[in-house]
Order: sequence, then C-alpha cells, then structure tokens
Amino acid sequence: MLLTALRYSHQLLKEIVSEGDHVIDATMGNGNDTLFLAELVGETGQVYAFDIQEQALQNTREKIADYKERTTLFLAGHETIEEKIAADQPIKAAIFNLGYLPKSDKQIITLPETTKQAMQAILKRLTTGGRMIIVIYYGHEGGEAEKNEVIDFCQKLPQEEFRVLNYQFINQRNSPPILLCVEKKSD
Repeated sequence: MLLTALRYSHQLLKEIVSEGDHVIDATMGNGNDTLFLAELVGETGQVYAFDIQEQALQNTREKIADYKERTTLFLAGHETIEEKIAADQPIKAAIFNLGYLPKSDKQIITLPETTKQAMQAILKRLTTGGRMIIVIYYGHEGGEAEKNEVIDFCQKLPQEEFRVLNYQFINQRNSPPILLCVEKKSD
C-alpha cells in the first residue's frame, strides 16, 4: 500500500537518522515529529524543535517528557535557525509540516518568506546524505502561495548538490499534502 505523506516522511527519516545525529523539527506543532526524531537520535543525539505558539511548546514538552535531555525546544519561528543553531553544527535531517497547528487558530500559519529562510539555514548545515523533508499542507488561506514558493525554491536547487523528490497523490480531493525531500549529494 502507498504511504501517506506523513508516513513516508517518517520512512525517509528512519532510513538515514541514527544514534548521535543532530536533527531539526522546524515546526514542532503537537510534538509528533519531535518525539519520532528523539527516538531515532538516541541518547547521544539532539533534536532542535521550533514553533511560535506556546500551545505547541506545551504539547511537545508533554510528549517528549522521557527525552528531555536530547531535545531543545525553542519558542521561536524556524527563521531563527541561523541564530539559534551554530553555523558549524552538522544537521543530518530536518522536517517541516507547513500550514497551521491542528485544532488551533487557523490564522496562525507558516509563511513562505520565513520557511525559505529556514530552509536555507538548514541546507547550509546539512551533512552529505542528509535530508530535509517538507510536508506541505495548503488547503487554507495563504497555503497555495506558500506551496508554490517552496516548490519553486526546491526546483531551483542545483542538481549537482541536491536531489529533490516530489511525492503526492494527484487524484484526491481537498488538497492532499505534498511531500518534498531534499537530499544533499556528496561534496
């Protein structure tokens, strides 16, 4: 059976993330990806998770209670990655879930400008073979514009340095999510 975008994102992360890696959850939301990544990086790895909403931070803090020592939660937008994570810190993987926090204010959404800023900061730190996963939920006001800008950004990445995968169901109603995976090639 074909995997949903969310399940496939976890499969793509599981293939490359291992004990000791440093990873980013650029949109912590309810903490599901933060928890998943914390389990993958083990006791010696580190997860950096970002969100602008206090509710997201609280939800995630509860979910990762057993993994506090390997997670750093930032009540800050992902556009602050450049200032919050050292420039020389290698990042093995990152994940974004673009859109809004489920069961919350649908007016608080990710924005193309800050998302692209975060993606650039991640790509600078991404290790060879590392992956940046972007799951785009776009069935809300502002979502279509962000989807188009993020896809355009990824399409323009140099093929000598990156492979970009686009995974989506094309015969489903209600704007099914699109998964993009950017993988860094060897230097």
